[in-house]
Amino acid sequence: MRSVTLENVAGLARYAEMRGDVRKRIIELKRPRRISVGDKVSFVFENFDTVLFQIQEMLHAERIVDLDRVREEIAVYNQLMPGKNELSATMLIEITDQARVEEELEKLIGIDEKVTMIIDGSRYPGVFEPGRSREDKLSAVQYVRFPLDARGRDAFLERSAVVELAIEHPNYRASTRLSPEQTASLASDLE
Repeated sequence: MRSVTLENVAGLARYAEMRGDVRKRIIELKRPRRISVGDKVSFVFENFDTVLFQIQEMLHAERIVDLDRVREEIAVYNQLMPGKNELSATMLIEITDQARVEEELEKLIGIDEKVTMIIDGSRYPGVFEPGRSREDKLSAVQYVRFPLDARGRDAFLERSAVVELAIEHPNYRASTRLSPEQTASLASDLE
């Protein structure tokens, strides 16, 4: 999958003009790419369009116009792009009771070792970005990749595969079977 380059990024004034239309398109694009697993965890699968949108939104919010800073933002967000034969997602731990965030996150320490994508019964463990989880602390936002072997990739691309996301943590056990629409949307990242 191609990375975002400086040439893909609209300037602040141009982005402000098109922002409403872009946001509507990205909301629709993300709908099948956001997958809930249980009641506290969701995954948003990233691709070129979602990464470009995040870059544009960051530049817009922070009013970044310096080209070196723009390049830095591009480099940071390009790390979310899936590589060859893999899917890439932002995992969000959604805790609505603000008074219990720290306590709830503490219960989920180690979740980054318990996330798996299952394709026709074959398991593909999630590989998490280092530094977002420690023995005593966990970030509510995690970045995870699912590297696939040729068999997993081919089964996924056939779009008839049974695909699940599963979390098997002692304090959080849940799984979700992807719908055909979700599978088709993610398969486009592997083509």
